[in-house]
Amino acid sequence: MTSLLNALNAGKTSLLTNQKAIEIVGNNIANVNTEGYSRQNAELSPVPAVNFNDFFIGQGVTVANVSRDYNLFITRQLQAKTIDYGAEAGRSDALTELERVFNVTENNLAGSIDRFFDAWQELSTNPGGAVERDMVLQRGEQLGDAFRAITGELDLVAQHLNEEISAGVVSLNEQLTTLADLNQRINLVEISGQTANSARDQRDLLVRELSETLGVQTYTDNRGMLAVQLPGGIPLVQGDRAMTLTALTTGADVQLQVQVGGRAVEVTQANLGGRFQGMFEMRDSFIDGLRGDLDTLAADLAAAVNTEHAKGYAPDGSTGLNFFADLGGITTNQARHLQVALTDGAQIAAAGQPAAAPGDNENALRIAALEVNHTVGTSSDTFDTFFSQLVATVGIEAARNDLALTGARDATVQLQNLRDGFSGVSLEEEMIDLIQYQRGFESSAKFLSTVDEMMNAILQLRG
Repeated sequence: MTSLLNALNAGKTSLLTNQKAIEIVGNNIANVNTEGYSRQNAELSPVPAVNFNDFFIGQGVTVANVSRDYNLFITRQLQAKTIDYGAEAGRSDALTELERVFNVTENNLAGSIDRFFDAWQELSTNPGGAVERDMVLQRGEQLGDAFRAITGELDLVAQHLNEEISAGVVSLNEQLTTLADLNQRINLVEISGQTANSARDQRDLLVRELSETLGVQTYTDNRGMLAVQLPGGIPLVQGDRAMTLTALTTGADVQLQVQVGGRAVEVTQANLGGRFQGMFEMRDSFIDGLRGDLDTLAADLAAAVNTEHAKGYAPDGSTGLNFFADLGGITTNQARHLQVALTDGAQIAAAGQPAAAPGDNENALRIAALEVNHTVGTSSDTFDTFFSQLVATVGIEAARNDLALTGARDATVQLQNLRDGFSGVSLEEEMIDLIQYQRGFESSAKFLSTVDEMMNAILQLRG
């Protein structure tokens, strides 16, 4: 009778174990479309045997553990490529806007420069003409407006980046807090010997999102919890404690700080990765470089025109006047301050001699010739080609970004497919497992029914 009771117990454990395995398969099927979900498996283990008349008799089966399909190497590769994708994505929107600003149409800054010097060329054909003189002043004012417009557009692109950075900080803090909570939940569950598979999946998904935005690095600390830090080593999550990111407005820009242990640590471009690193690089390096080149162009053009204009003579005999306002005392944002200093067309010095004869256009010709003869700074570029270099710089960077973004996206998709192939749910495999465990359940039920019939037979014999 005792052996039959042992058989009943073995049948019971088999029945319950197969039922639990079917539940795990059902959970996999239910989460087939859940992002970041890793397939779970029932790890079966025999119940320890007991000694029965010098024979060790098995006591059935149990679910020893519910594991998840997880590959650390693929996860690390996916995290690294996600950082690359995020960095290029952070540059993409700004470059799209800059391509619009530095366009190749005739209405761009190069067109304004051409029209300004064309006005001087027209003046040289009729040095005493009031219409031609007014046109020179008008073209000069339009040129200043063009410089201010393009620098304003650069400010607008930088402002959009600042707004995106500020808006992203709120979401990032929520993700960091959630990740710290998941650390605590996983620790509490697994310290008792159970597995926190769902919480680990959620944590991995959060890490991937943080990798795309901040380029975070991760490692397991001495308590077995996941520590998260910026590429420069600034901690973001330590155990069950999340740091707080703060966006501070400094001047026209937004800067990041991390509150670590009661003190604020400044986050520089070197401490960032992912999308934020791309946005900071565009704002602080690329756009600032464009601003600097525009300032160089504006200051050099103003200085060259002023130098030649001061050598000439106006109809009233005046000389030594600047055509543009002097930018020599302005160290930054010269392009914003380019404006015509003259107030009357009669002040324009088109003649080359003090007692100008009618038709003296010597100085107007010299200024008109600056467009093709003068080189900007230490370069060999004229005003037009210098600006064309800026347009080319933006175009080349945009093309490089587009290519790199496509490559990073394709690599991320391939790694995600590899991850899904290893850890994702396959309905075909689940159906096979379901049939397997269903047959096991049915066999266990049949086994219990057979043992029950045997016990009834024994009881009837005893009766």
